[in-house]
Amino acid sequence: MDRIRGEFIDIIEWTDDGRDTIVWRFPRYENEIKMGARLVVRESQVAVFVNEGRLADVYQPGTYTLTTQNMPVLSTLKGWKHGFESPFKAEVYFVTTRQFTDFKWGTQNPVILRDADFGMVRVRAFGTFAAKVVDAAALLRELVGTDPQFRTEEVGEHLRQLIVSKLGSALGSSGVPLLDLAARQDGIGRQLAEALTLELSSTGIAIPRFYIENISVPPEIEAAIDTRSRMTITGNLDDYAKLQAADAIPIAAANPGTGGEALGLGVGMALGQRIVQSTAAGTAAAQAPAAPVAPAPPPAQPAPGPASRRRCPPRRAGSSRSAGSSGARTTRVRWPGRSRPGT
Repeated sequence: MDRIRGEFIDIIEWTDDGRDTIVWRFPRYENEIKMGARLVVRESQVAVFVNEGRLADVYQPGTYTLTTQNMPVLSTLKGWKHGFESPFKAEVYFVTTRQFTDFKWGTQNPVILRDADFGMVRVRAFGTFAAKVVDAAALLRELVGTDPQFRTEEVGEHLRQLIVSKLGSALGSSGVPLLDLAARQDGIGRQLAEALTLELSSTGIAIPRFYIENISVPPEIEAAIDTRSRMTITGNLDDYAKLQAADAIPIAAANPGTGGEALGLGVGMALGQRIVQSTAAGTAAAQAPAAPVAPAPPPAQPAPGPASRRRCPPRRAGSSRSAGSSGARTTRVRWPGRSRPGT
């Protein structure tokens, strides 16, 4: 019965009823094809003829009547003359050229990066990507071989391994700091898509879209990022120390046991040190020597007046004698501003 059906079926086509088949080989009894059979290639498909293991003609979307005129490569391989009408043997592979968007990827092991802020960092990432066939002949030659039904799962693992091998170099060569990776995920994804397409060019596969959904770091790096964010919010280290002390107070109150008491003691010591430092700073400011004050100018001297005129000292007793005493010398006293007595 299969022999009869093979002799009378003269339409070669494939209706894809799945979402994961990349390559499908047309089944035919002993691979015999009638000359003049009709070949139907739908959109997002390519048909490839293979003769005795050698790639022959490739057909883009459309409807073809198979003759020696539109099978030049196969006619050459077979040595057909013009007008050859006998059935012939060949394998027909239909290759899907649409995008397959259900590929997922992730780093099973962390990728080590060198960051300017945090040094050596282990990074994990995951996301999705799309793949499509751009060269059906290369795909058959490099990956499919004689597989009658080549599915995405057969190439998916190979693509994921290639992505992981390229991820580290792409992140390292991007020059993006760790803190800015989230904002630059789209650009890094495009860079990875181009690198992967170039790497897969020999297999006929391209990566038109590559998405990074998440980039994660170890918990200690996350804690360091949170600490740096809080320091930025508080403004300086002094305020950050106060903030940590304030955060520890409710923890100590909620843990009245030994741990809570020790934590409360540590907080109290920290606050005490802050009080001592503040007091010492105030005392030092109070004891600082004051700037010297310039001396006041001397008071102005009053101008000399009549009351401040010089007075003669009083005459001493016995210093003058009577005019009638013989040999006695008479002492005359001059009064300033006055004439002599009797004048």
